[in-house]
Amino acid sequence: MKHFKLLIALVVVSSIISCNDKRTPQVQYMPDMYVSVPYDVNGVDGLNGKAVNLKPVAGTIPRGGQPAYDIADTNEGYEKAKAELTNPLEVTEESLANGKKNYDIYCAICHGKKGDGEGTLTTREKFAGIPNYKDRDINAGSIYHVIMYGKNLMGSHSSQLNTNERWEVVQYVEKLRTELTK
Repeated sequence: MKHFKLLIALVVVSSIISCNDKRTPQVQYMPDMYVSVPYDVNGVDGLNGKAVNLKPVAGTIPRGGQPAYDIADTNEGYEKAKAELTNPLEVTEESLANGKKNYDIYCAICHGKKGDGEGTLTTREKFAGIPNYKDRDINAGSIYHVIMYGKNLMGSHSSQLNTNERWEVVQYVEKLRTELTK
């Protein structure tokens, strides 16, 4: 009789538990596992704007961004950049200060603080023939192209500097060149 009462209680409890409205949500353990939080189609992702999704299609321009730099890394590309590129940034004290800061970090070690080719690595004879800005026929386009791709022994700095920072360094290099040619 004891087992019969237990069996009846088990049937009653299981029928109460199983008979519920399927249209209402039930209790969920760890609801994050059931319901995903998708990104909006044209929204910025939640990781401080860093790209974590698929790479964009070639030739696309990000919202609020600038067109890709599509001049080839060749001598012809260098000449094209020299002839066609102009600095889109306005020269301000702030942009020159930012350019100087980045120049001191990335360029001065070889090119020197004054742009005279007498940087720390040159004076210690680690590299020879670092150009003096005064001796070169350079302009904003050619400087930007060299920062973007590198030239001869100089490597590319495109991974260290974003587009605006590169143009700020270009402004600062042009300022140094002007001071050297006085």
